[in-house]
Amino acid sequence: MNESTMAVRRAIDELDLDGIGMLVGACLEEGLTPEEIIQEGISKGLEIVGRKFEDGEYFLADLIMAGEVVKEAMPILKARMNPGDSSGKGTVILATVAGDIHEIGKNIVGMILSANGFEVIDLGVDVPAIRIMDAARTTGARFIGLSALLTTMVDSIREVVDAAGAAGLRDQVKIVIGGACTSQDLCTEMGADAYGETAIDALRIFNGYAAGA
Repeated sequence: MNESTMAVRRAIDELDLDGIGMLVGACLEEGLTPEEIIQEGISKGLEIVGRKFEDGEYFLADLIMAGEVVKEAMPILKARMNPGDSSGKGTVILATVAGDIHEIGKNIVGMILSANGFEVIDLGVDVPAIRIMDAARTTGARFIGLSALLTTMVDSIREVVDAAGAAGLRDQVKIVIGGACTSQDLCTEMGADAYGETAIDALRIFNGYAAGA
């Protein structure tokens, strides 16, 4: 494990808003790619914060602060990402499912997809299935990314899948899920198309769909 990405991970865990920019910059100077920093530093740091929140060691204010730390790092990383194909790879609708207000992971996925040639429509948090379907219908988006952190809200994923079927769009869109409470088993259970454990996984999945894989 690279010590510099470990430092980024610790900075997020320790809610170090002042130090994160310097640490991310050090990673870039060493030749690490933004994707590597996100995968090994930021995403892993957020996993630690999420576990501490679930264990009662961290509280909502700590989650919010962790989000601010990530927001401080993201413009630095985005500036160093290779621009995506100008012809575009398609439109992705992103949303945190109804009943869930967590958005850090979703926002990271959106930034990575945008930097890699996708048009991203971010509907925000606590988004009902009908609104997601309305956006898919009006934009013609072929891809939907759903984020869920709370285990109590996983049924909202099934609601989106069912709504896509009711709208006659199920065969036209790919539904990808991610978030702390999700898994491949949950993906299968809910009838979604794919599960991404990390933001980089999400990019790989959407790239595959865009390429017709």
